[in-house]
Amino acid sequence: MTITFIDPHGKPVTASAEAGDSLLRVGQAAGLPLEGTCEGQMACSTCHVIVAADWFDRLPPASEEEEDMLDFAAGARRTSRLSCQIELTGEIDGLTVRVPSESNDLRRM
Repeated sequence: MTITFIDPHGKPVTASAEAGDSLLRVGQAAGLPLEGTCEGQMACSTCHVIVAADWFDRLPPASEEEEDMLDFAAGARRTSRLSCQIELTGEIDGLTVRVPSESNDLRRM
């Protein structure tokens, strides 16, 4: 399947993914600044992405815990999600998400 990330500078980055992958791991493998400090444990918001509006309602809804963590995400929007909580399935082949311009990956400094 194919996922399109829009990087913090507005450039599209297309990545290949397998069903069962997490959006966070796919984005990191594509070189995007998605830190994922807590490694998917929902203890941070460093993997925050903004899902394209036409895709947002196709995803399973965020849990209450994820919604709480999104309160701390820089640049959060109505269609914000934590990429660590999005498991990729065939139904979302072609998903488009934007990495906010506020994103920093301290692993790369």
